[in-house]
Amino acid sequence: MKGARRRAALGAVAGVLALAFACVESARPSARAARVPPSPLLASRLVSRAAPPRAAARLEAAGDSAAHLRVVRDDASVDVFGQSTWGDLDHEGQAEVLSADEVEALLQRVLPAFPTLPTGESTLPLDTATRGDRGHEPRGVYCSRTLNLRSIKCIGYDMDYTLVQYNFQEWEAAAYTYAKQALAKLGFPVDALEFTDDLVVRGCIVDKRLGNLVLVDRFGYVRRAMHGTRRLSRTEMHDAYGRLTVDLRQTARWEFLNTLFSISEGCLYAQLVDKLDDASLFAEARPPFTESRCQSYEQLHNACSRALFHAHVNSALKADVLAEPDRFVCRDPSLPLTLLDQQAAGKKLVLITNSDWVYTEAIMRHICSADMLPGQMTWRDLFDVVIVSARKPAFFSESSPLYEIVDEASGMMLQRYELRPGRVYCGGHARLVERLFECEKDELLYVGDHIYTDVNMVKATMRWRTALVVQELESEVAGLTAGKASRDRLQLLLRHKDILSNVLNHMRTEMVRYEQGRPSALFADHTAAELRIAIARVLATMAQLDRQITPLIEDEGAHVNRFWGYMSRAGFADKSHLMRQIEKYADIYMSRVSNMLKYTPYMYYRNSIQSLAHDQLTVDDPSTDDMIIAAASELAREKEAVGLRARASSDALA
Repeated sequence: MKGARRRAALGAVAGVLALAFACVESARPSARAARVPPSPLLASRLVSRAAPPRAAARLEAAGDSAAHLRVVRDDASVDVFGQSTWGDLDHEGQAEVLSADEVEALLQRVLPAFPTLPTGESTLPLDTATRGDRGHEPRGVYCSRTLNLRSIKCIGYDMDYTLVQYNFQEWEAAAYTYAKQALAKLGFPVDALEFTDDLVVRGCIVDKRLGNLVLVDRFGYVRRAMHGTRRLSRTEMHDAYGRLTVDLRQTARWEFLNTLFSISEGCLYAQLVDKLDDASLFAEARPPFTESRCQSYEQLHNACSRALFHAHVNSALKADVLAEPDRFVCRDPSLPLTLLDQQAAGKKLVLITNSDWVYTEAIMRHICSADMLPGQMTWRDLFDVVIVSARKPAFFSESSPLYEIVDEASGMMLQRYELRPGRVYCGGHARLVERLFECEKDELLYVGDHIYTDVNMVKATMRWRTALVVQELESEVAGLTAGKASRDRLQLLLRHKDILSNVLNHMRTEMVRYEQGRPSALFADHTAAELRIAIARVLATMAQLDRQITPLIEDEGAHVNRFWGYMSRAGFADKSHLMRQIEKYADIYMSRVSNMLKYTPYMYYRNSIQSLAHDQLTVDDPSTDDMIIAAASELAREKEAVGLRARASSDALA
């Protein structure tokens, strides 16, 4: 019975998808259809989901009866959330509204076939997703700004750490090794150094003046810091930074490590800071080491940056990746399916990468190999246009020359002035993409991994919609879930301390009033001594709570990273600067591109309601009067207990 219901649900959903695809297909340009006909591909995928013959007959009938459905195109408007309705389905007023029971019945039919759809006690729209639908989900898509994916006509993709998921430890360890080799040639004593993959995380900021790595909150205040490989105490952080706010526009002092490519650089720099501090950098150096060029932490950072640049650009690192792709690259079978669905939904897909053609072709062939694609498709058929050596971020802000790679074997190129579908290009600029697909601004979505090069520049200069891939997000979300018990305990302790603190504050105020001869609600001549004792005991209790709270705060997120804790948080109750940048510049963010597969290309991503300080409910909090009364009652009970003990002691002596 359960299998029959599942097949029926699949048949019904397949019918809806087939109908939607037919509407989209009818409006697609014939040139693209001739090159890669997506309709049979999608049909083959639907057939592979094993809809029985009777279900297929029902699909035809459903298609005939629902012929009045159409896709909104020319008459697109803006909905109540400010999102374009281009690409939405329109029932043209000929369909009846579902009742609550019918919605519930529909959910019961669809959910068993697609368990990743939003669930809940209420009847949720099937095409909406918010961060709260399924709680913490490592493979989710998280929304900072509402995005109607149906209205997106073109999706551009970066390659490295976006479409391609690298084995971070292997890649960065190899980059670290090549950087060490570059420094060793200059005489640096680096032979004994080893890569530590958790010493630095994305979001750390290098203080080139003091030789520190810092993690700051959304306001720019330092919350954690390390000098070299040693974590600074709260006192040391206060002495170094006080109320200083980190301003990343001061590039002479600060460098934001906002990509995974920066991890090896930060690790090497921290280790060399230790050697500079203990003078072993000079004592163990070999010719042609120049001591005068490494007298400061800033000079040391410059040396590390140059070494890492050499590792990524001039070393054999990419050759190593091509020689052992399975070692460095994580293949994701869901990635080609995600791109196929987007393509079948009428989206124009463009690959825009800074990598060269030889590397791009080999890596893309590895992650989207023929065995992962239907028919005779290759990875090239997934994209309408491929642009390599794009020189981002200049690609989005300047008008660079465009060259077509006319011979992929030799790499021979000819200059062009416009893009054409199905070709591979080098260079160019973003306006050419807009002209080719006749779309602009919020009709395009760009997906990348670099906050500045990808999402910031795209949003600032082109006004495209943006998506950020944060590979570490899966471990971050899993860590937040695993750390919930600790956070709950910490919140409970802080709540207890807040209550005691409020009671103490009012008792202290009443004591001052009494000492000044003013009317007091608590203090009188016969209670002053006892109330002072009570204040001292409240202070002792708060100190005991502090001894429990302090290690919980200092070790917050240690199960995710022993040095830095959570990537998305700074301190216990605030967002990190990295998280603030993600929310500011990325409309949606995720751990990998294939996370979009289960949401479909028609998803309406809606951001969650932002919590403000005054949003917090206080109706269940004890009022000040209640706390004072409770404290006075506790004091009276303790006074009575002391009296009883005194009388018992007196009776015993008698």
